Amino acid sequence: MTGARLRVSLLAASALFLAGCASAPKTERALAQDEGPWSGRLALQVEGNQSQSFAAGFDLRGNAASGELTLSNPLGGTLAVLSWAPGSAMLRNGGQTRQFESVDALVAHATGSAIPVAALFDWLRGTNTPVPGWQANLSLLPQGRLSAHRTHPQPEADLRIALER
Repeated sequence: MTGARLRVSLLAASALFLAGCASAPKTERALAQDEGPWSGRLALQVEGNQSQSFAAGFDLRGNAASGELTLSNPLGGTLAVLSWAPGSAMLRNGGQTRQFESVDALVAHATGSAIPVAALFDWLRGTNTPVPGWQANLSLLPQGRLSAHRTHPQPEADLRIALER
């Protein structure tokens, strides 16, 4: 995987962390589950000098403190696996492993700025937790859709999540 493609993959994975990623909430109770598993599709568009976009399937287990996120291509092949626990985070892709001291460090490395990991889990549960620089749209969450827009810090970013039904 090229450096740019790895960075986009990391960015998307980070956004998933941020988004806490999701599986289709079939009931209000499903929205309240904070341990998952969640699955679906995500798309991330990052603006800047060189706009980047990424789309992947995902499977997420755990919560903002510890868990695992798998990103997959349209044919179901694994692009990357991220796992995290207090004090560490690991990215595995293409036979390579990278270690980080925390999910926040992984996210900052991948995106160049912090992403509100804990707030995304709230958003997926239907709680519009405010985060400076981010605007979440939860209006379509009952239909399995979530979007969030980051205006600052730069670069701007749009995240869209479609949960499986």
